[in-house]
Amino acid sequence: MTNRNENGGRGSPPAERGTYLRDDAKPTLRTVAELTGLAVTTVSRALADAPQIALETRLRVRRVAEEIGYFPDRAAQRLRTGRTNVISLVLDPHEEILGYATSMINGLTEALRGTTYHLVITPHFSDTPAQDPVRHIMRNRMADGIAFTRTEPSDERVKLLLERDFPFICHGRTELATPHPFVDFDNYGFAYKAARKLIAGGSKKLCIILPPERFTFAHHMRHGFMKAVREEGMAFDIPHEVTLDSKSDDIRRVIDQRLSQPDRPDGFICGGEVSALAVMAAAHDRGLDLCRDVRLVAKQTSGLFDQIRPRTETIYEDLAEAGALMGRLLLKRIAERPPVSELQVLQTI
Repeated sequence: MTNRNENGGRGSPPAERGTYLRDDAKPTLRTVAELTGLAVTTVSRALADAPQIALETRLRVRRVAEEIGYFPDRAAQRLRTGRTNVISLVLDPHEEILGYATSMINGLTEALRGTTYHLVITPHFSDTPAQDPVRHIMRNRMADGIAFTRTEPSDERVKLLLERDFPFICHGRTELATPHPFVDFDNYGFAYKAARKLIAGGSKKLCIILPPERFTFAHHMRHGFMKAVREEGMAFDIPHEVTLDSKSDDIRRVIDQRLSQPDRPDGFICGGEVSALAVMAAAHDRGLDLCRDVRLVAKQTSGLFDQIRPRTETIYEDLAEAGALMGRLLLKRIAERPPVSELQVLQTI
């Protein structure tokens, strides 16, 4: 008689895994079942992370599946459950923030670790409508949830996804009346605090390089900056020729022109490390001392400015944490459909 354990097992696992696998054989659920000594249905439920299966058993099944290279048949899985077990991250290639994509991906991947979900990157390029990749994913049922970045005040992607009741999370907020899931950084607080730092350090005229006007966080940064300069009656300059998305050479040329003027700015706020490096290059080329003649506060998202001398004031935005939060909230939205208020996080300084 075959003895079964409490999770549907069929005795001890075989001693030799090679008995069941040829070099050219594709591992199946039955392969995992034979190697673990469990029933096929138990293996299937364990890989689906069913809470009825003991955690120790789930971990053992997952470990064996990984060791032999077993992957579920996604097509069959989708037909059976209606789920793809895929999260799609829609990314715009840009150099505004160093390590943005890598940090976001690392965070999301960490959030999905140990689940049945996998991350797929879907690129979006600025010369095509932002909603195109989102429509493509939904139309072809390529993912169970979508994450995206660079949110706009009246974002068409958010409108579309809310209308279709499709799970999503975005990095950044909109100004829409309908609440939606998001993870955002306090860019208002960043700009305000940066300006106050420069004012306290003796700067007399402040200059801020903003993101493109179409993004919500550009408005947040502008409002935080303007609050600080108005509180003190400070002179200020907001260059309209360049944004955080501009090429670094273009930013350097514009700042160089500003520094050539008699009433030049002496305090700069940069929302990204690339723009900060361009400002530093312009000041150096003008023979200005970066501690005495010109001061700078930059948003730091990588370890780059830890190695810059002279040391520069920075305010840190944790993009990996943002990615992890986005992943966890999106999984929660898919599984539980909680109130939207539970799917909104603002990272504070």
